[in-house]
Amino acid sequence: MSSELVSVDLDRDGFLQDHTQWTPQIAEQLARDENLPLTEAHWELIHLIRSFYRQFERSPAMRPLVRYVKQELGADKGNSIYLLKLFPESPAKRLSRIAGLPRPENCL
Repeated sequence: MSSELVSVDLDRDGFLQDHTQWTPQIAEQLARDENLPLTEAHWELIHLIRSFYRQFERSPAMRPLVRYVKQELGADKGNSIYLLKLFPESPAKRLSRIAGLPRPENCL
């Protein structure tokens, strides 16, 4: 993987201004900015939330995210404790940001 930085426009909260510019390399950069090393488990959720966005044309808040993960990956991963371990503090917000998606509604 290249360590070369890619220049993208972010809003004041660190979300991509244009979600179509997202690449895995940008995800790595955004995760590094948060001191969050991405594992296979992280990538599984990143791809899943991007699928959610394609399907529903919005980023999920926490409850819909948990429900969708449970539906797609099973109860062992579809719970807030699992999501909090991978994306501490605000899983829906952090996951959306790293996945290059807009801020979920109702996320502070």
